[in-house]
Amino acid sequence: MTYYRTQLTRADGPRAYLTERGLGVVVQREWPWRVGYAPPGWSALTDHLRAAGFTTEDLVGAGLSTRTRTDPDRLIDVFRDRVMFPVRDAAGHAVAFLGRSGPGSGEGIPKYINSPGTAIYDKGQLLFGVAEQQERINARWTPVLVEGPADVLAVWLSYSRSGKTGAVALAPCGTMLTGRQAASLRELPGATQGIVAAFDADPAGRDAVDRAWQLLRQPRPPGPLLTAEFVAGADPADLLRRPNGTAQLRTALQQRARPMLGAVVDHRLTQLVRRHPRLLEDIDGRCTAVRLLVPLLFEAMSPDEAVLVARQVATQTGAAVDTVAMAALAHLEEALTVLDAGNVGRTRPSLW
Repeated sequence: MTYYRTQLTRADGPRAYLTERGLGVVVQREWPWRVGYAPPGWSALTDHLRAAGFTTEDLVGAGLSTRTRTDPDRLIDVFRDRVMFPVRDAAGHAVAFLGRSGPGSGEGIPKYINSPGTAIYDKGQLLFGVAEQQERINARWTPVLVEGPADVLAVWLSYSRSGKTGAVALAPCGTMLTGRQAASLRELPGATQGIVAAFDADPAGRDAVDRAWQLLRQPRPPGPLLTAEFVAGADPADLLRRPNGTAQLRTALQQRARPMLGAVVDHRLTQLVRRHPRLLEDIDGRCTAVRLLVPLLFEAMSPDEAVLVARQVATQTGAAVDTVAMAALAHLEEALTVLDAGNVGRTRPSLW
């Protein structure tokens, strides 16, 4: 980390990029995030660490260097020309990095790459931002799931001078949300107030909300599951740069977040219409859409939420409320028939 941090002090482009993104404070202040920069060139870090006495096994095992395909005896840096975000374990030890492509990167360069799995790092287990925000987490701030480290920092900064209890953002480490990460979110003290998903307003972001819903709702979450919505092409880091952006971001996360299941219904219907553009143009198509969406009613956390979802399905498909109710009853009867066939002599579980 010290090497990457030193390189950032010498790199005008990355420093300017972070400042333009509204993240200049992490350039000026090293702690708690210790953001750095991996310089261009094939083996700058590898050469530096070899000169300090580290072996090939040390560098490859730590996920900092990798062997080339054409010459296995030659090592090159895993991270080159990237803004570097350290990933820490619960004890605060740096165990990996997330590298964001530099401001001058060309087309075809991945936006983010992350450290490979190592003896001390499992990318599907940790969430970025936990160790750095323990004070806010212990104070029961509401957990917010975001896409990447820049979004975590944007939310962190939006409350740095507000003097108010708020939201604490965390991000998967360069992967889709995993079951273990979802379990960690549910166990946070502030999760009793709810968990908010705040992803980009694009197809990938809507897929991420759908996945978050499926992973966070089982077993039953400690509080409501919500989603904060942004205009197309925006995310928390983008919003931070706008006039009065910090206040807008706080409002989006805490006052305008809506039930996550409603966003899932929107996404599922959008997918159906994308595959079948004329689906809602006649009664048969609307009834088909209703049948495909009705199972989501039974994923609701309460009867009241199920009613809201039923009304949403009716409104967005153009079907009558009675049509949704009959489809729900048919789905329930089918599900109970299957359940009874496999659980003879057992008590039926409660829906809520």
